[in-house]
Amino acid sequence: MRVLEATELYRFYHAGDDEVVALRGVAIALDAGEFTALRGPSGSGKSTLLACLAGLDEPDGGVVSVLGERMTRRPEPERARLRARHFGMLMQSGNLFEHLTVRANIRLQMEISGHGRPGEIDDLVGSLGLDGLADVLPAHLSGGEAARAGLAVALAAKPQILLCDEPTAEVDAATEQLVIDRLVEVCRSGTAVLVVTHSLALAARADRTIDIRDGGIVHD
Repeated sequence: MRVLEATELYRFYHAGDDEVVALRGVAIALDAGEFTALRGPSGSGKSTLLACLAGLDEPDGGVVSVLGERMTRRPEPERARLRARHFGMLMQSGNLFEHLTVRANIRLQMEISGHGRPGEIDDLVGSLGLDGLADVLPAHLSGGEAARAGLAVALAAKPQILLCDEPTAEVDAATEQLVIDRLVEVCRSGTAVLVVTHSLALAARADRTIDIRDGGIVHD
């Protein structure tokens, strides 16, 4: 089942007098239960694409639809409603509130999305190798631990679409494998997973690999 579709996405930025083309005519579709890796060099448009797909950034051209509902050209409150209903997200900026423990962050996401139960939190953090860290504030987590805690928050919503930006960037090989296994498990449950990554190990487990360069898709 098609859960997300984007066509002819363009995004422009201005740096002084120069116009930077971050996305140029990108088209992408995601199906339920499909694990997709998005690769490309720094500055190629990967993070911009994720932000546009999630409605966090408005493209200058093109359309994003989520389960048949248009995401683009809608007021932010309506885009936020679609995100809360359908998406789990781990972006580069993170998704943890610094004044809340990991447990409280996850509980808040469950309340916002209307999915999940507080009794599931310990199992969720344990599945990502964060045993004993549920009641810790984000400031006391390492970079890799914070990324996995953020992934736990994203998964707490039981999303139909999971978008992740470099979820294994700051972890060792064993932890990377644990995260990859969890992403595959989530995908097999029916979630569409799109992950920005430089990890060869992660890309090797994906059902599909998309390469983006200079704002355009060069391989899908």
